[in-house]
Amino acid sequence: MRKVDFVTAVTSDEVNTQLPRALVSIDSVKEAVSKIISEVRTDSLAALKRHALAFDDLKEVSFRVPAEKLAESLEALQPELREAIEISIERVRKVSEATLPKNVSVEVTPGGFVDQIYVPMDSVGLYAPGGKAVYPSSVVMNVVPAQVAKVPRIAVTSPAQADGLPHQTVMATCALLGIEEVYAIGGAGAVAAFAYGIPELDLNPVQMVTGPGNVYVAAAKRALRGVIGIDSEAGPTEILILADATANARYIAADLISQAEHDVNAAAVLVTDSKDLIAAVEVELKEQIARAVNKDRIEASLNAVQSALVLVEDLETAIAIANAYATEHLEIQTRDSQAVAKRITNAGAIFIGPYSPVSLGDYLAGSNHVLPTGAQAKFSSGLSVMTFLRTQQNINYSQAALSEIAPALEVFSIAEGLDAHGRAATIRQEEA
Repeated sequence: MRKVDFVTAVTSDEVNTQLPRALVSIDSVKEAVSKIISEVRTDSLAALKRHALAFDDLKEVSFRVPAEKLAESLEALQPELREAIEISIERVRKVSEATLPKNVSVEVTPGGFVDQIYVPMDSVGLYAPGGKAVYPSSVVMNVVPAQVAKVPRIAVTSPAQADGLPHQTVMATCALLGIEEVYAIGGAGAVAAFAYGIPELDLNPVQMVTGPGNVYVAAAKRALRGVIGIDSEAGPTEILILADATANARYIAADLISQAEHDVNAAAVLVTDSKDLIAAVEVELKEQIARAVNKDRIEASLNAVQSALVLVEDLETAIAIANAYATEHLEIQTRDSQAVAKRITNAGAIFIGPYSPVSLGDYLAGSNHVLPTGAQAKFSSGLSVMTFLRTQQNINYSQAALSEIAPALEVFSIAEGLDAHGRAATIRQEEA
């Protein structure tokens, strides 16, 4: 991994320069994604078939997964894996239910009420990646909050494997959650299919698309925002570990590796004020990578420009860099991790202390692993039950409550040159 001595002033521009994300950007695939979206909108199922052949060399794809395939996949699921998935479902559901917002009714004036209620989306399309790895965990992370939010229609899509179906574990997880509308569509085409519908598959358009994916999925979500709602442009995974001399080098190396194995574009960054820690982590990385199953992918990620071992003068600088970088996953392994965590303002999720690795959040913490990447944590949130809810305000005033405020309303309307606004209130007093 490259080493960086961060001795300049901590600004967003300087952090972006010293710690850039992967060179693959949404803009670089914008034209290709636009073409895919246009073809799906125009040619529907025929476009999906062309894309499956061109991109994945698949001639036969069950784009709409038959119910019996879902049932068969669940039946074939190994008991220990089923138990792990069920624990994940239980914990994510527990957190989702606890964070479900409550409706509020405010009596602004006697007889004048404003209620804020939470209304679920009518329909959502949930994306589970399936390229370099299989992600039943993403099915859980997407589906459970949507179910807790009481979304009436939940559809899931995941890329087709060699047999023309989503990965068997993905299908089994859908069955375990009671999801019956499942598709074998991947990439930008999947987002377009959810946005515009595929009549031949009885796939009607959805209101929102959520879930992580590669740069093509992120680009499609950006391009179709407005046609559909989206959670965020969740791109290649990233981890920043903020540590001091008290941290365990073995743990840090393991955590950097765990995220690097996702993708060659994954970012893995350590920021510390300890030279000795960096040296110890380098030794651990060498030893642990040699034993890793996904060694080539890990090395490609860790040796790329987006990954680094960063030395700073003090913890204050490290905290400032973390907030400027706004990582998807932030681990804090310092002498007082809780105190440091309170000073973090920009992160998708924070993993506090030596026994809260990111991989725990990926599967079984109860938190959600669909998180904003590429510094989007500065203005967006991770997936949660709130993602699938809209706030709606209901206004209910009695005649007396309107009469009391009508003069002020009329003054307001005249000041804005919109006298008909005032008239809409005063006309009701004339008939009273």
